[in-house]
Amino acid sequence: MIAMDLDGTLLDSASQLLAANVLAVEEAAARGIEIVIVTGRRFDSARAQIEALRCDAHLIVSNGALIKSRDGQTHQRHLLPAAAARKVLDATREFRRCAGVIFDRPRKRQLVFERVDWEGPFVGPYLRRHGDAVAEVVPLTDCLDGEDPVEVLFLAECGTIRQVMELLEAHPDAREFALALTEYEARNMSMLDVLKPGVTKGAALAEWARHRGVAREGVMAIGDNWNDREMLAYAGLPVVMENSIAQLKNLGYAPTLSNDRAGVAAAIRKYVLNGRL
Repeated sequence: MIAMDLDGTLLDSASQLLAANVLAVEEAAARGIEIVIVTGRRFDSARAQIEALRCDAHLIVSNGALIKSRDGQTHQRHLLPAAAARKVLDATREFRRCAGVIFDRPRKRQLVFERVDWEGPFVGPYLRRHGDAVAEVVPLTDCLDGEDPVEVLFLAECGTIRQVMELLEAHPDAREFALALTEYEARNMSMLDVLKPGVTKGAALAEWARHRGVAREGVMAIGDNWNDREMLAYAGLPVVMENSIAQLKNLGYAPTLSNDRAGVAAAIRKYVLNGRL
């Protein structure tokens, strides 16, 4: 089994799939290796990014909250209880401009915000690409009307998201949710996903590997950011991208090339197609 992150890993810096990566992934799949995309993205967004892959793949999305087949069939859901989501939003009122709530529902109203800054430097570009899935609800807590969300999302510059994270880590009910951080310091952009306790990429990958009968030793995972730590720690063969955050590079995991140099393809050819996995 090969489990790979999307942004900063399988995708290049322009969020494109390099031909070399496509070819290597397809060759691995043809040899019976199961392909798993493991990402912080929503399902629809992640599936759209792998359209060029002409092989079967499963997707672990929203940092482990959902596992779905490529055709949209749901295999696992770990939703954030609405009561916990409300506590998170109540505690972060001053950051409401960068907060959203994501639901596992048909495309309409998947992403709910209080007010959308369509021209904003962080949320704006992302939401303009997914406008048909966006809704505005004022106040934002009113969207929590009985349906548990997948997560509460915060998206802004790195410093702001660090403030949100510190605030939630100190919350008296912090055990009622989990935090997954993704940072791109070079772009001064960061995301914080607030999830059900216990939800991580690593926990979801472990559960899926057990379900598929794949031993931990037979799993290679490739990642580049904070939210990949548990996935890499679980895998029998953890691989970090050249463009990874320094903290991952210092853990002694196998290195590969950057995402702009088809690092995923290089890792697959070195560790899988040449027979190590």
